[in-house]
Amino acid sequence: MAAVAIKKGQTRDRVHEMQDMGTFRCDGCGEEFIVFHDPGLASKDAAARQAHWLGKVLAEEHERERKHPDRIRLPD
Repeated sequence: MAAVAIKKGQTRDRVHEMQDMGTFRCDGCGEEFIVFHDPGLASKDAAARQAHWLGKVLAEEHERERKHPDRIRLPD
């Protein structure tokens, strides 16, 4: 797994070998997700693209009245 977003507070799900790339807050509900990367593939540019993608996914979940999952696999 190269990159994943984990809902803040779900630290038990955190993969210890992963590097914290920053926190993303959902505009719709304020829930926060921490973006993690494999340390060998960590990239600030990729994290920025993934945050943009994550924002769209979270907004779509609100439109469909779905809850956010605790863990979301991010595109490379």
